[in-house]
Amino acid sequence: MKKLVVLTGAGISAESGIKTFRDAGGLWEGHDVMEVASYDGWRKNKALVLDFYNQRRRQLHEVKPNLGHYILAELESDFDVHIITQNVDNLHEQAGSTKVLHLHGELFKVRSDRNPPVEILEWKTDLKIGDLDREKNQLRPHIVWFGEAVPALEEAVAITQQADYFAVVGTSLQVYPAAGLLHYTNYNTPIFYIDPNPATIYDLSNPLEIIAMNATEGVPVLRKKLLQLE
Repeated sequence: MKKLVVLTGAGISAESGIKTFRDAGGLWEGHDVMEVASYDGWRKNKALVLDFYNQRRRQLHEVKPNLGHYILAELESDFDVHIITQNVDNLHEQAGSTKVLHLHGELFKVRSDRNPPVEILEWKTDLKIGDLDREKNQLRPHIVWFGEAVPALEEAVAITQQADYFAVVGTSLQVYPAAGLLHYTNYNTPIFYIDPNPATIYDLSNPLEIIAMNATEGVPVLRKKLLQLE
């Protein structure tokens, strides 16, 4: 069974009703992104950061996967599908995808406020000041903030290097290092790029097909094209 690796970004989650900060001029719910998605922001105002992610976590109990998520899960019948996602929601898992790697962390997990973390915990309710790990460190959202290392990157590169097909769905390809993953594909690996406003990709020798659609429209097209190649 051939390996299909799919890099997904905010665009696929946006179609389920999850807002993206890039769509709001760099603001998330009225906050500058660095106030709520950087360690400096966390250090300056833990209460603000916790409230922001508590709201996101509550929203995640209400949203559902869309057709794009479901078809990527269904493709496991025909391919060895690995999802590498920049998204911190669990919509891929809800839709049934079984191999999902989160580059930027997960909303339904929290971790110790120290490096390396003492523990990473499942957490589906509000996180508060005073919620501690077993060594009495404050717990923080399990999110990779701007300026922090991406612990899953090495695994993501290894998966990408094994891809027979590589697809990009719903990402502006502006956030690194995730945006650089497609450059780790083998030179003859076909790449499919699904986005209504696709970015220009430079220095790429692979066969590239752009599907200028949103995820719910473009992923069905991707499935048809992949099955035709088999």
